[in-house]
Amino acid sequence: MDSRCYGFFFALFSLTVIALAYDPDTLQDLCVANRNSGVKVNGFTCKPESNITASDFFFAGLGKTAVVNNTVGSVVTGANVEKIAGLNTLGVSLARIDYAPGGLNPPHTHPRATEVIFVLEGELDVGFVTTANKHFAKTVKKGEVFVFPRGLIHYQKNKDKAKPASVISAFNSQLPGTQSIAATLFTAAPTVPDHVLTTSFQIGTKEIEKIKSKLAPKKS
Repeated sequence: MDSRCYGFFFALFSLTVIALAYDPDTLQDLCVANRNSGVKVNGFTCKPESNITASDFFFAGLGKTAVVNNTVGSVVTGANVEKIAGLNTLGVSLARIDYAPGGLNPPHTHPRATEVIFVLEGELDVGFVTTANKHFAKTVKKGEVFVFPRGLIHYQKNKDKAKPASVISAFNSQLPGTQSIAATLFTAAPTVPDHVLTTSFQIGTKEIEKIKSKLAPKKS
């Protein structure tokens, strides 16, 4: 990706932070996450300032293409407060999504954030569905941007069956959360009752069990 694309992305990211900040506003300069604290708050408690270093604000994990070896054909690498402690209370985070040829990021939601994707490589079919059941879909190419409103079901599909694709995502939350629709319903623990699923999807118990078996985490 050339310098113009990088510049465009970071300008977009800056606008996202300014215009779309959603997490609660900060009341101090820094609140680096103390992830080892047992105290429960809306976010993480703060490290003592004397223990903060520049490494708390650094993450090198988005520069490399992830190895995609799962059945859906995509891998998400998050750069949120769980990876960058210094993001705590700042209301922003990033992710990289890599897609195998023909790969899919299955329908999912982010309950705490709007998402903006910037296409690094490839061409994707993307879309989201509103609460009025209206589907907004578009093909986005390298250097283009698409927005998924907070909390709405959305997806991305690599159009090319021969070449991989990748995007950078920006979120207006330090930890946007992700609920994959299929995995949430069919692999929850304790399980969602079969009669709820059979009625909802208008299919039989055998089909429900078949879906559950395919989505179940593989045993190591």
